[in-house]
Amino acid sequence: MTPQEEKVGKRLNEAEKLVDKNGTYKLLEAVALVKETATAKFDETIEIHIKLGSDPKRSDQMVRGTISLPHGIGRTRKIAVLAKGEKQKEAEAAGADIIGSDDLIEDISKGKLAFDVLVATPDVMKDLSVVAKILGPKGLMPNPKSGTVTFEIGRAVEEFKKGRVEYKNDSFGIIHVPVGKASFEKEKLEDNIKILLEAVVKAKPSSLKGQYIRSISISSTMGPGIFVEQKI
Repeated sequence: MTPQEEKVGKRLNEAEKLVDKNGTYKLLEAVALVKETATAKFDETIEIHIKLGSDPKRSDQMVRGTISLPHGIGRTRKIAVLAKGEKQKEAEAAGADIIGSDDLIEDISKGKLAFDVLVATPDVMKDLSVVAKILGPKGLMPNPKSGTVTFEIGRAVEEFKKGRVEYKNDSFGIIHVPVGKASFEKEKLEDNIKILLEAVVKAKPSSLKGQYIRSISISSTMGPGIFVEQKI
């Protein structure tokens, strides 16, 4: 173990002592605690993890969507737009970082993924098939359900810049979403989490029977998980 790894491990051990691993906390208490355990020298990202009772192998139980968080997530994401003609001008006016068509697809095929979100107009989606195997595993493939396939390019770019996030259950049935930074005020983190949870609850698949949300936890980049009471 290097001195740096030992230092990180010691900091994490100290943070874990503050958390009751077998208990759950009211949301605002959990938020205060996650801020306290975020002791790294950088402004750690706060992330929520929602364990669902859905079966991720069933397409009719996929939970996916987007939501604009009222206080953003504390960082500006690079937005790439795949479009043609006037839609490229619309993307530029809205502040997109990367704009292209065939040239952008060529860059992607070479592994150049210098963006966090890729937005595309419906008419160019067929052209993305050649790079689907590159974008898919990284969660960057545009999808209508995530709001990244649209003719309303300007609005989409602006919303993703301000703090619109995508939520989607992974292969284990867990949703992982950033909800802000450790430097955020407790109330702002609480607001963001509540808005996200409301969206996830509304997205419950009609085919799902039994308990929908099994557990909720939050953590900072370098901190321990903190379980949150489901009645918030």
